[in-house]
Amino acid sequence: MLKLAANLKFLFNEFDFLDRFAVAAAAGFKGVEYQTPYEYDKQALKQKLAENELTLVLINLPSGNQAGDRGIACLPDRTADFAAGVELALEYATELECKHVNCIAGIRPTGLDPMNARETLIRNLRVAAPRFKTAGIKLLIEPINTRDIPGFFLTNSAQALDIIQAVGSDNLFLQYDIYHMQVMEGDLAPTIEKHLKHIAHMQIADTPGRHEPGSGEINFDFLLPFIDRIGYQGWISCEYVPAGKTIDGLGWAKSYLAPVS
Repeated sequence: MLKLAANLKFLFNEFDFLDRFAVAAAAGFKGVEYQTPYEYDKQALKQKLAENELTLVLINLPSGNQAGDRGIACLPDRTADFAAGVELALEYATELECKHVNCIAGIRPTGLDPMNARETLIRNLRVAAPRFKTAGIKLLIEPINTRDIPGFFLTNSAQALDIIQAVGSDNLFLQYDIYHMQVMEGDLAPTIEKHLKHIAHMQIADTPGRHEPGSGEINFDFLLPFIDRIGYQGWISCEYVPAGKTIDGLGWAKSYLAPVS
């Protein structure tokens, strides 16, 4: 059976961040993710996970601290920042027992040659992947659509898989975001099935609007059972913008969540 996790940046925004753990658990989630835990004390987060019996399934590498940063892994002048971010992510992921860390490639500046950006990303990943492997943590890369983030460097499954092959590590995987990939390439079910062995994590939202599954054009009534049937074993995180109150929009997920007493 598929395992759903709540993205606490997107879901339950009716509540303060540290209160969202209890609300997610009460709604039936057993896993959570949040992109940037670094503004919070590790022990405070660890306590929230423990007291609500939640698994932290994913965090992101730090995405940069300059205005407009949406990841820095493809930027040649930010390699020192990237290396420092790897060490910080290792600290948090290890302390919080998080087994997946996502590397955000970043926006390619107009003056940066695409091949230079590619080689920078590859070099950074070659350094980071073994560091995370030693800690028992999988490193992921995620293609993102250029409608939401114009100029983003990593934009489709084929490009991501090409990067993974070029890095040559057995500890680099694909994070497949169904929303982003519907925007950029479609053909979701065949792509997921073809590349299943490379996919370590998934995220979902419908399109247009990035709202709950069932609110747009993606046939989740077909797609989710299909993903289950082909043997996907990882988590699927709900990274969508609730159209109203989060809890009111969870009807689609009822069969995948733990019973609420």
